[in-house]
Amino acid sequence: TTFGDNDRLAASVAGLLSGALLIILSDIDGLYDGPPGESTSKRISLVRELNADIFSLARDRVSLSSKGGMASKLHAAETATSHGHPTIVGPGRDDAVLDKIFRGEDIGTLFLPTSRVIRGRRRWIGSSANVEGKITIDEGAAKAIGKQERSLLAIGIRSVSGDFRRGAVVSLCDGDGNEIARGLTNYPSDEVEKIRGLASDRIADVLGHRPYEVVVHRDNLVVTTG
Repeated sequence: TTFGDNDRLAASVAGLLSGALLIILSDIDGLYDGPPGESTSKRISLVRELNADIFSLARDRVSLSSKGGMASKLHAAETATSHGHPTIVGPGRDDAVLDKIFRGEDIGTLFLPTSRVIRGRRRWIGSSANVEGKITIDEGAAKAIGKQERSLLAIGIRSVSGDFRRGAVVSLCDGDGNEIARGLTNYPSDEVEKIRGLASDRIADVLGHRPYEVVVHRDNLVVTTG
């Protein structure tokens, strides 16, 4: 897997551990409710849920000391907390920052783990495995997967990208290219191309066999959007 920044890499490593605390140090003291440089902005000490309102507070800017901005740190926190790991974004320029964190002082922003923790194989699928291809799905499939965590049926597939084998991890994206989920595909890319848009009972007519009724089963699928 190629990582775009150290924040995401750190979150993925944390996902392989048990009982971890992820600490991300930044040139900003933490997450603020406004532009960090303004006197009216206040640091947010605790975030219980990483939702759209929290992500809207990310105001990335060019920094010589870090590659990933605040949005990157929020995405990393989202990954780590979904694995059950609390995450702290704190001031990297404070030499005593780690001592203060372990003393329980109010420093930086603490993100609490989610109530629904991704474990085991699904954790690996969601953050650590190599993604070998992309399947673009229609609006109905995106809603069924993103909101209800349903399996992906061939009829909901619009297009296929990449050359992947059966059992590979693929990215499931909506029509705008936004990733909805990741999962293990039951069919290789050439067969997915042949059966896309078809009802499940027609798969055998096209392929000559139908080992699976679904392209990605919900037990092998992880929703990656909030």
